[in-house]
Amino acid sequence: MPATMMDGTALAARVRGQVADEVAALGIPIGLATVLVGDDPASAIYVRRKQEACVEAGIEPFHRELPGSTSQEQLLALVAELNADERVTGILVQVPLPDQIDEAEVIRAINPIKDVDGFHPTNAGHMLQGNPTLLPATPAGIMELLAKYNVQLKGSRAVVVGRSNNVGKPTALLLLAQHATVVLCHSRTPDLGAVVRQADVVVAAVGRPEAVTAAMIRPGAVVVDVGITRTDDGLVGDVARDAREVAGLLTPVPGGVGPMTIAALLRNTVRAARYQHGMLAFPGG
Repeated sequence: MPATMMDGTALAARVRGQVADEVAALGIPIGLATVLVGDDPASAIYVRRKQEACVEAGIEPFHRELPGSTSQEQLLALVAELNADERVTGILVQVPLPDQIDEAEVIRAINPIKDVDGFHPTNAGHMLQGNPTLLPATPAGIMELLAKYNVQLKGSRAVVVGRSNNVGKPTALLLLAQHATVVLCHSRTPDLGAVVRQADVVVAAVGRPEAVTAAMIRPGAVVVDVGITRTDDGLVGDVARDAREVAGLLTPVPGGVGPMTIAALLRNTVRAARYQHGMLAFPGG
């Protein structure tokens, strides 16, 4: 029996509607600054979608574009300017960044209370300790999708394929917080297929087209496909297309995790504004 597709587009629309209602009710200035360095077409599309979602939700977008030749010092100066701007309650520097820029240093320069990507070590540390503040948007969106489809995580076996700081590691932590037994796999995991086949829940976030095949999936497993790559055959995910004949629940590509990432980002932007206006207490702040 074919898998039930987990509709991230519909759920994201509902979340975005909730965010718009919350923004209207709060009556405080909420603004998201997006920073794009260079001319990567995919990054430009992602940023444009985020800006459009902001406008739809009543969040003021502030967009800054810098050339690919921008130096680290110039980018850090812009981040400092946005940190000081009271109209800006959230800051997002689109990655990847050009080779001459240290991404980690830029992330550390963002005020944690404005870090709507949830990548700053302060926010990552709070998540690690089970006291989440601003969560990375993609992992947060994944968890909301799993909750929407009533996926039982307590006592389940979960395998995350991919150990990035942005998706793989935080997703593993969030699954662990829901009492799943989690295995975090990567490029040096021996016999990856055998490990994945043990999972009740699989999160594929390796960034390689069709890296997780149908033969690697236990029949009836829940499969979350984070990847998206443009190929000659169109957009494909990290999970092979024939996985829908094996999985019980599966996120489509596109229309699964992607829309939920933007919805979670908007939620973070509102939460950051609440912190800055004293409506929520930021730990240690």
